[in-house]
This record gives sequence, structure tokens and C-alpha cells, in this order.
Amino acid sequence: MSEIGLRTKMVVKDVMTSPVITMDEDATSDTAALSMDTNDLGCIIVTNKNGKSIGIITERDLVVRVLAKNVKPDTLKAKEIMTTPLVTIEPDEPITEAARRMSRLDIRRLGVMYKGNLVGIVTSKDVLGVMPELIEMIQERSLIEDAAHLDETEEVPLSGYCDRCNAYSENLKERNGQNICDECRVEFEQEK
Repeated sequence: MSEIGLRTKMVVKDVMTSPVITMDEDATSDTAALSMDTNDLGCIIVTNKNGKSIGIITERDLVVRVLAKNVKPDTLKAKEIMTTPLVTIEPDEPITEAARRMSRLDIRRLGVMYKGNLVGIVTSKDVLGVMPELIEMIQERSLIEDAAHLDETEEVPLSGYCDRCNAYSENLKERNGQNICDECRVEFEQEK
């Protein structure tokens, strides 16, 4: 496929969100919730003093570790409610690998790391958003590969109505400029 200029796979960097909104590990959970609300996000990445990603706070983390326990949000720090470690993927990994990893680990978000730095985030929603394109790419690739493997002399059956008897057939073949069914083909061969 690459010899005809088509990419054969969609990769994480094609669909990831970048840059990523982060917060310090000592920020409070109400600050995390406010930042998520302000930026219309379902998660926020937690970083240490050196700026390295150490975890993630999701909406679920806020519900389970703050609301459900009836704890005052301004008393808990991000490092106390985050999910750690942050599960990551490389930007050049195929989207299918991101989907597999999320499914296997039962998570919906992956940090995207490049040379040790967080460069983006990919979510299950991002992956689902490109599924129609992935299916289309697979279909196109299959058609191209099938066409390349067909022998030029090999006759491919067609579906439609026979040009001689007008009966519907799923096995029409071209004879003398006409698409004819099996029965008419036998008659045609006998006429010769």
C-alpha cells in the first residue's frame, strides 16, 4: 500500500488531544473539579514538582473518592484522589493498539508520551470517533489487495439480469459482449 502513497494505519497522534491540561499534585480536589469544568474535560493529569506526569483524576475519581465519602473537596489533595500510575502510549502506535490497551485495562484514557514527556491524551471517545474511517481504510485496502491478486484472465462473476433470458443470476459471465447466466451460457456453447 505504501508504494501507491496510502497510509495503511491510523496512529494515536492523528486523534489525540494536545496540549494536555495538568495540575500540581498538591492542588486540592475542588481545584481539579473547577479546572475540569472550566476546560470542559472529563479528566486532568496530575504532575509532580518536576512537571512529570504521575497520575490522572477523572470524573469517576471525584465521585468515588470525594463525593461518595462526603469529604470536603478543599481538604483532599490531587495526589490523594488520583489514579496512578498514568497508563501511557506512544504517539506512533496504531489506534487499534490504543483501543486494545484501554479495553484490556478497563480504562477510557491514555496519556500520550514522546521521549519521556506528556504530549497528549487519547480517549475511548477519540477512538470511536475514527472507527468509520478505520473501517473505510480496511475496506479500501482489501479492495486494492484483491484487485492486485486477480489474474487478468480470471473471469469474475457478476450479479444481475441475464442479457439473453432476463432471469436474475448471481453468476453472470461475459460472452460475446453479453452478460449471461449459466443456463444461457450452456446454450451459447452448444450453438457454436
